[in-house]
Amino acid sequence: MIAHLRGRLLRKSPQEALLDVAGVGYKVTIPLSTFFRLGDPGSETSLEIHTHVREDTLALFGFLTAQEQALFERLISVSGVGPKLAVNILSGIEAPDLVAALRQSDVARLVRVPGVGKKTAERLVLELKDKMKSLEGEPGPESAPPPESPHEDLLSALVHLGFSRAEGERALQKALGDGESQAFADLLRRTLRILSSR
Repeated sequence: MIAHLRGRLLRKSPQEALLDVAGVGYKVTIPLSTFFRLGDPGSETSLEIHTHVREDTLALFGFLTAQEQALFERLISVSGVGPKLAVNILSGIEAPDLVAALRQSDVARLVRVPGVGKKTAERLVLELKDKMKSLEGEPGPESAPPPESPHEDLLSALVHLGFSRAEGERALQKALGDGESQAFADLLRRTLRILSSR
């Protein structure tokens, strides 16, 4: 069972990272929060890993923080929530906000994450509300701003989350026009906020 990887980042996309560990390339599925905090290709990277094994698949899911990994593992313990949806949830809402939404039974906030319907949100609250206390107050990902990324990456990330390209472009233009930071992470947060307040 692979639980941690440390190596050189060969390439990254909003959904995936390729890590070279002693000459072996590991393809790791990642949430957006991990993507926009990863360094540039060629940099040393460490990821907490969840190894997902099924009859026909062995898939690796990577996270920069133990809190995100713990949240992912709690999410996939809920009936009807697979690894893909769990990554989608972590991509659509920051880990501390997700913990707060689950603890406060904020179904409305959870439903704004693409792919999460009302029944799924209610099930998440029912099964995870009491399991969030141990995750409160854990340090989240570093807040150092990531390097600037092209707007195409941001649009690709929004499409991956279930938004149409057209609505993503409209929200991005609105976020670009507010005169605030143009760094990828900040822009993504503002664009998601605009989309979730529709």
